[in-house]
Amino acid sequence: MLEVTDLSVSYGAISALGGISFSIEAGSIVTLIGANGAGKTTTLRALSGLVRAKGGRVTFAGADITNLAPHRIVARGLCHVPEGRMIFSNLTVDENLAMGAYLQKDQARIATNRDYVFGIFPRLQERLLQPAGTLSGGEQQMLAIGRALMGNPKLLMLDEPSLGIAPKLIRTIFEKIVEINRRHGVTILLVEQNANLALEISHRAFVLETGRIVMAGESRTLRANPELKAAYLGG
Repeated sequence: MLEVTDLSVSYGAISALGGISFSIEAGSIVTLIGANGAGKTTTLRALSGLVRAKGGRVTFAGADITNLAPHRIVARGLCHVPEGRMIFSNLTVDENLAMGAYLQKDQARIATNRDYVFGIFPRLQERLLQPAGTLSGGEQQMLAIGRALMGNPKLLMLDEPSLGIAPKLIRTIFEKIVEINRRHGVTILLVEQNANLALEISHRAFVLETGRIVMAGESRTLRANPELKAAYLGG
């Protein structure tokens, strides 16, 4: 579904990504692991068109989307839930979900998508008319994911979904991510500091260090790797 070839990104004279390559199979969950500053968020922002690639190529569902405008990338089915959620705090839950469907023209499909989101996150339906800024951190993360699902994603990119969430809700959020993947067939690209949890639910993983991929493989294999355990898994 996604093929990234020699992708490089720079911020001025500073190289953030030094020519990374990886691919994602349709229907899988893939995670990017790495320390702060490794280039994980930059990777997602480059894939979704929020920062320009200096070099390389991004192919999504067979089409070259390198440096395409973000709204055109969303229209193709690649949706991004950014770090920090970036919900519209002054709008209601209902209005935030409507913003996620801004490219959709089929009203019946929009209604179906809303029901789909409420099936995964029933708490959002309970708070439909509540200002989004008054929700808890966990509820805001549910809303951010729900808003992205309103865009009919084929591939959903999630940047730090556990950030700022009460520990008891983190497991719930990750269970919902697995449900979105397994029951609804959405491919997932996950960036997550909680490497143990990310490797637990993903099929494959790539380890980033200072803008380069230094390790790749099946998640269960990487979880048992002594070097990775020492660096990222508290082992």
